Amino acid sequence: MKAFIFDLDGVIVDTAKYHFIAWKRIGEKVGFQLSHEQNESLKGVSRVESLERILGWAEVEISSTEKEALLIEKNEDYLQQIDAMGREEILPGVIELLQFAQENNIPVALGSASKNATRILEKLNITSYFNAIVDGNHVTISKPDPEVFLKGAALLNQAPKDCIVFEDAAAGIAAAKAAGMTTIGMGGADEVKTADHCFDTMALIKPEFIRSL
Repeated sequence: MKAFIFDLDGVIVDTAKYHFIAWKRIGEKVGFQLSHEQNESLKGVSRVESLERILGWAEVEISSTEKEALLIEKNEDYLQQIDAMGREEILPGVIELLQFAQENNIPVALGSASKNATRILEKLNITSYFNAIVDGNHVTISKPDPEVFLKGAALLNQAPKDCIVFEDAAAGIAAAKAAGMTTIGMGGADEVKTADHCFDTMALIKPEFIRSL
């Protein structure tokens, strides 16, 4: 069996809605209305890069001090929202696939741009399923750079070609492909159609399919 590397947002739990609310409020502070389409392009992108994109769309220039204040405000807003999360917010099929991995001795890593990944896994009570966690605190370059996934493979002592990545964002699919890994696109959106395999939900991924890989 190969190793599994999971993205977090939109794959294990839908925190994207909380990011959107928080980023929308930040956009409004600089006189900009963030659209759902623009928010989609922020998936898998670091907090700093996300703010830079919003400021670019808004055609607004602010000081580094003001940027830092907005980044802190956005994160605090987001954290307040995710602190109310529970296990019921885990997406369909996730627990079953994690249990399958555990029962079959498949090593599992998290590969996320989120700096709050560990906190979220603890809120969901699923930390024990992961052999390694690589998040925004451990990488210097965000997706589509493959750094996050390559670090995950290294921590699992696996060759990149033996890793299967579950992703819901174009940047994440590109990062996994750049790392030479097998990609499974989640969510069914057009932006993940470049993945090697695509599923609307993890509940549709059967053990027979995993074994075929």
